[in-house]
Amino acid sequence: MRRIARKLTLCLALAVPLALPLAGALGAQARDEMATLTADRVEVSGTALLVASGGVTMRYQGQTLQAASVTYDRAADQLRLVGPILLTDAKGTRLLADAAELSADLRSGVMTSARMVLNDALQIAANRITRSQGRYTELSTTVASSCQVCSIAPTPLWEIRAARVIHDSQERQLYFDRAQLRFGGIPVIYVPRLRVPDPSLKRAQGLLMPRFRSNSDLGYGLETPYFIPLGDSRDLTLTPYITTKNSKTLSLRYRQAFNSGLLQFDGALSHDRLLAGQRRGYVNLAGAFALPQGFKLDMNLRAVSDPAYLLDYGLSDEDRIISRVEISRTRRNEYISGQLHQFRTIREGETNATLPSLVGDLTFHRRFSGGPLGGEGGLTFQTHSHYRTSSSPFDGAGDDDFEADGRDVLRASVALDWRRNFVFGPGILGAVLAEGRADLYHIQQDAIFAGEYARLNGAVAAELRWPWSGQTADGASHVIEPVVQLVAAPRRSVALPNEDSRLVEFDEGNLFALDRFAGTDAHEGGQRANIGISWTRIDADGWSLGTTLGRVLRRETNTQFTAASGLDGRQSDWLAAMQLTGTQGIGLTNRLLFDDNFDLTKAEFRLDLERDRYGLSSSYVRMQADAGENRLTDTEELYLDGHYALTPNWTAKAANRYDLVAERASSAALGAEFRNECVAVDLSLSRRFTSSTNVKPSTDFSLSVNLLGFGGSGTPGPARKCGG
Repeated sequence: MRRIARKLTLCLALAVPLALPLAGALGAQARDEMATLTADRVEVSGTALLVASGGVTMRYQGQTLQAASVTYDRAADQLRLVGPILLTDAKGTRLLADAAELSADLRSGVMTSARMVLNDALQIAANRITRSQGRYTELSTTVASSCQVCSIAPTPLWEIRAARVIHDSQERQLYFDRAQLRFGGIPVIYVPRLRVPDPSLKRAQGLLMPRFRSNSDLGYGLETPYFIPLGDSRDLTLTPYITTKNSKTLSLRYRQAFNSGLLQFDGALSHDRLLAGQRRGYVNLAGAFALPQGFKLDMNLRAVSDPAYLLDYGLSDEDRIISRVEISRTRRNEYISGQLHQFRTIREGETNATLPSLVGDLTFHRRFSGGPLGGEGGLTFQTHSHYRTSSSPFDGAGDDDFEADGRDVLRASVALDWRRNFVFGPGILGAVLAEGRADLYHIQQDAIFAGEYARLNGAVAAELRWPWSGQTADGASHVIEPVVQLVAAPRRSVALPNEDSRLVEFDEGNLFALDRFAGTDAHEGGQRANIGISWTRIDADGWSLGTTLGRVLRRETNTQFTAASGLDGRQSDWLAAMQLTGTQGIGLTNRLLFDDNFDLTKAEFRLDLERDRYGLSSSYVRMQADAGENRLTDTEELYLDGHYALTPNWTAKAANRYDLVAERASSAALGAEFRNECVAVDLSLSRRFTSSTNVKPSTDFSLSVNLLGFGGSGTPGPARKCGG
């Protein structure tokens, strides 16, 4: 009790002598905030000298000072401190020292045998630290590093030695004089003057960490990005890239944040020997904005100079460039969307003049329930148009697609759908459903189909489901559900060009759909039965397994679908699908289409596995050739992408895409990443094996080294252990 009373009395007694000398300079707000001090022992000599010792803690204006002893000289208005000393400011910056002389407001003074810790990351050791104006901290004969140092690892992985370092706490900048960068104690770079942001500043003007690249086509080069903040809401990054094979590139990224959204512009301009005498490059403008009445704007506008540019510079493997602008709104029972797309192909064998280069869509969809029929329904109104730059009404020589090269289309559609469910008997679920659609077409520049067309399509169906559920002794829940759906639809309709329904997928998502075409130009007709059975197991441990088996039986042979789709003929192929969702980072999906002889038409397999030390993504795809989908040869491909943590700091990476038909790799990549508390190193080697008239095989090597601990430098990894 005596010790507690001494501390409480000391806080009150010292408030006046510590605060009054500051009142005139700091104003009324400072006078209201009195300094407090606690200690185990206090001695007062006259009216000018006070000594506090044993667990001394002083707090003033967000600053906290801890020391073994503090001597306050009221006449000089100074504090003399004996360490160990710890001074922490309101921003979390810590100063540690053996001895110090500071002003009473802790804003100025000298500390010896000291070090500064910024944001619990970067440490700067110095013989002497001088504070002034509460803003500047000057350190002399310094060593700066974010690497952990201990007896078994006395030399940091990297360090910056400097004659002097000044920290500006207001601008959050570090200024180094006569700086020397060392790795493992070995000098690597000398810089007379160096400025870097402190760890608390995420957006500071200056050079970002460079990246070394080697490409078999472009040569060796160094990317050196330079970041320029343009206020709190805008910034610009310029990245020059010069290689040994006379390739010169300037990339830029501009970002701006608004109250209602974001805007980003990316682009590059290059000059190289691959296409001598040509200016090469790309631009990309992306944005997302909130609009009044709950609408939103999304856009992505893109252009590229030539078909090989994106691949040559390792930017993308896309072979069709799509620009898009969309205004949309999504509510519980309503969806509105207006979209405008521009397509440009860089795919070998395709011509932009004969492809729909400009496509516009407007969609209004509204769901409703109740009414005289009960159940739930939907109303959809949609317009679509696409434009080709070619003006030829005939199929030109060379593409052999049997389509008019310049055909332009305008379409307006209205669609209604309805479904009502029933429950009867021993838990049997029944449903009746229907849909109808009216389309108006205006077709130009087509020697066969030019003109106006009106078309009606629809379907009605009855459905029965009988789910059986139960629980086994191990606590797992099981659900088995057989389904039969009978569908009637007109077998024939007005013959029109099919441009939006060529790619057909047959999977568990549309096994019980009234129309399996993806678009509007084609409509599935005829009488048929969709049958299937599913089994779902939900384990007590949290993982689940779902399987589906089904097919389509038709009254008459269907010729709307191709053989490769698995839906042609009177009987479709069997669809078998399985999905496993685990609790330990595992996901497995498998789909198969096979006929009665178990010959595969399509196969898809995907595995995702993520554990503490390793991860794997794998996929396998097999598809038959299908001229209707512009796939002239069989496709069979295996893809693997994985990583493995060799140690807490080292991670190995590998990826491979293998063409099983051609019996060769399409691409392959190897990489390694090292990350600890103070440095991140990323090393990668990739090879593209494919070639065409636009691109040829190439090998790319890159190395980036990031010193962690400075502003925006990245997330640190596990620190080195100093224990035995």
